[in-house]
Amino acid sequence: MSVAPKPTFDAKAILKNLPSLPGVYRYFDEEGNCLYVGKARDLKRRVSSYFQKNDLSPRIAIMVSQIAKLETTVTRSEAEALLLENNLIKTLNPKYNILFRDDKSYPYLKISAESFPRVSYYRGGVDKKSHFYGPYPNSQSVKEAIQILQKVFRLRTCEPSVFNNRSRVCLLAQIGRCSGPCVGAISREDYAQDVQRAERFLNGESADILNDMQAKMMAYSDELAFEKAAIVRDQIAALSNILHQQSVETTGSDVDCDIISITSQGGHVCVNLAMVRGSRHLGDRAYFPTVPKNAEVDYVEVFEAFVSQHYEMLPVPTLIITDVEGDKAELESFLSELSERRVSVVHAPTGVRRQWLEMCQTNAVIHLARHMAMEGSQLARLKELCEVLDIVPPNDDWMKIRLECFDISHTSGEATQASCVVYEGAGMAHNLYRRFNITGVEPGDDYAAMKQAVERRYLPVSRGEGELPTVVLIDGGRGQVEMARQVFEDLGLDTSAIVGVAKGEGRKVGLETLIFADSEKQPLVLGRESQALMLIAEVRDEAHRFAITGMRAKRAKVRNTSRLEDLEGIGPKRRQKLLSRFGGMKGLKNASVQDIATIEGISQTLAQRIYTQLHGESVHLKEKK
Repeated sequence: MSVAPKPTFDAKAILKNLPSLPGVYRYFDEEGNCLYVGKARDLKRRVSSYFQKNDLSPRIAIMVSQIAKLETTVTRSEAEALLLENNLIKTLNPKYNILFRDDKSYPYLKISAESFPRVSYYRGGVDKKSHFYGPYPNSQSVKEAIQILQKVFRLRTCEPSVFNNRSRVCLLAQIGRCSGPCVGAISREDYAQDVQRAERFLNGESADILNDMQAKMMAYSDELAFEKAAIVRDQIAALSNILHQQSVETTGSDVDCDIISITSQGGHVCVNLAMVRGSRHLGDRAYFPTVPKNAEVDYVEVFEAFVSQHYEMLPVPTLIITDVEGDKAELESFLSELSERRVSVVHAPTGVRRQWLEMCQTNAVIHLARHMAMEGSQLARLKELCEVLDIVPPNDDWMKIRLECFDISHTSGEATQASCVVYEGAGMAHNLYRRFNITGVEPGDDYAAMKQAVERRYLPVSRGEGELPTVVLIDGGRGQVEMARQVFEDLGLDTSAIVGVAKGEGRKVGLETLIFADSEKQPLVLGRESQALMLIAEVRDEAHRFAITGMRAKRAKVRNTSRLEDLEGIGPKRRQKLLSRFGGMKGLKNASVQDIATIEGISQTLAQRIYTQLHGESVHLKEKK
């Protein structure tokens, strides 16, 4: 039964002055909190519908009853309104909007702009120099495409530093996955033809490529160039096999297409996106939007929210197939305006398109079932953890429980790094992770390192620039916990949030002991069967992984940095001459001052300085003797 709207402001007076123009509207409650952000082709008609209908859904009726203020912004077009709506949703975080949160960007396949172009996996902003194909739904799809280009067209994948310094063919060239341009095994013209065919393949011109390759093979055969003909023959066979393995092929002009299917169960919603690029079905990717509690799922609203937020930064394909019957004309209008080309939306596809949609629908159901099972497991773990630690979730919302875990990683005191990972909303919040470069402490002093990391993380919180998490997990024993407790006391924060995770005998999972900052609380051993401990172990292990990857990257950077870079008078050219002459740092360290002075542009004085820099105190000892 619908709840009758009880507006807290004079809606009629406001509606009279609204223009019949495209724009964005925003509803606020009495406390100034944003309730809802929406877009409209006609602001007057759209906003009026909220106050003139008696058959509003329960969620919308409750929202309308809380409205105390209305703000509108007129835009030049509906597409502009779409972009503004999405930006405002991200900024204001409205309570009744459907939010899609996915911090992962889409990967691309990149063909570089070089004399011998390289094919590679790429994630980030695109430029106009190189050629980018995608986006792909996941990294595995890109890797599979790269393997195809290696197998059929034998394009190189090596880094420029490797390509420019090879003297003999690599393993990939030996097994027929690269044509060996680095050692001159193929001419620039022939390699360029392979690149061109690869790009045509990615653009969906498979049939034309096969015809061209067959003609080329016959031409080589007529010229009695049987070895070249055999290479082309193998490429044809590989390409034919790949096309045969492709379960769903496009027909006609269907080159780039997105298929979107929506399903829901028990208040959970899954939006499954399948992609067709270059006439190849690349796979799919599932999204699980944040839907207001106790709300009826409106598929049209979910679909529009997904389209507006998804295509803000991504190119819009020429065809979108969906099982949601929304306003087709309106969708096509703002998508076409957004992409500056005609975009078609199909609700009831036939033929191959219907197969695509059915595949997408099946995968949506599978993804939702998997998500609900995982979320149920995580929720059970979270509830048990709250019971163990006597935590009451705010407003009975388990999704607002936030765990932060700290870990320290180093190699014998070298490249010390601290990590802070975040668990929120029954899952790891990767976009909130932080790393801290630890400086000014004794190498290997984990206590001081932990103290510095905790202080740097929560100093802004003590100033009111953030919120304290529900639980602060410290990977360590009583010493690390004591450091965190001191910091919290100095900052005036609640020390009861601190929980240490001390490793058990043999560092085995399930034998950990929980140590509390409050000395009156006794250490707690939960046991192997505890779901709460499994959750703590999961978060602790993620903190360790994040810390150790950062430490290794920092250590590698330090070790790969030449000591010559810090030496006055040695620029890139002289450094390159030195390393080339002596074959690296090891050979340079074994060279005498006279040997170094033989390098063009290096005087005897500079040679002595270089030698002293490389050998340090040993030089001074010899001089004293």
